[in-house]
Amino acid sequence: MINPEFLAQAATDALLQEVNLAPKPGLVDPISTGAHKDMTKDTFYQSIEALRPYLLAYAEAGSRHNGTPLDLFNELRALGKQAEAAMMAATNNINTHKGANFSFALVLGATAHTKGNIPEALHYCHLMTRHLIEVDFANLDQKEHLSYGEKLYVEHGITGIRGEAATGYPSLAKALDYYNTLHTHTPRHRDLLLLLYLMTFVEDGNLIHRGGIDAYKQVQKEAQQLFEEAQTLTETELANRLEDYDNVLIERNLSPGGSADLLSLTFFCHKIQQNG
Repeated sequence: MINPEFLAQAATDALLQEVNLAPKPGLVDPISTGAHKDMTKDTFYQSIEALRPYLLAYAEAGSRHNGTPLDLFNELRALGKQAEAAMMAATNNINTHKGANFSFALVLGATAHTKGNIPEALHYCHLMTRHLIEVDFANLDQKEHLSYGEKLYVEHGITGIRGEAATGYPSLAKALDYYNTLHTHTPRHRDLLLLLYLMTFVEDGNLIHRGGIDAYKQVQKEAQQLFEEAQTLTETELANRLEDYDNVLIERNLSPGGSADLLSLTFFCHKIQQNG
């Protein structure tokens, strides 16, 4: 049954599934901290535990909602700020899930509101956030201190996760369609292929922030090449290649955090579709 408790547990499980997947190039997992010297898998576990009550609150807000999309967005955004503060307190001010928290607030609220219909939920995310770019990125020329997301928009026109939300999460829908074609693979093999697939096309603000546009494009190119090779690799062979690539990204201090966020969101949406 699709109720707030079920949705919140599915979101918690999806976040845990993401952090526990290994190896993940440049990212934190049980065998590597990736390009992150300030966090481990335990930092992520603490963060997820801190977010857990807010995941339920997002779903409850969507379930009882009967106003406009903007009304729900404003309620979710207020809850999201509380959740972020709880996350930062639990991790000693280490940003583990800021991007994931933003998206899970929207997707959980929308999924609860649409009673588990994922396509309708993603469209409702668009309705909630279609003015987000215009509002959030207004008057940046007069702002003294810009966030890195704002700098990406000003310098490169990149909208990152806000743009993804405002357009109804097309990358998430694309990833979910691909994930659903992998039903003959083992769970780990399937998840590793999904991560690699996401890395080939996600507009990843984390990569750009750490390495710039050229580094981001280089990672996409390398991921595409590895993804093509992966079609004929066994699970063990793919894991070995990803472990090697993890070392490459660690050396470059690059982390595809945007892909990781969409990975956990895809896991969540798949769980809802399987159990709806």
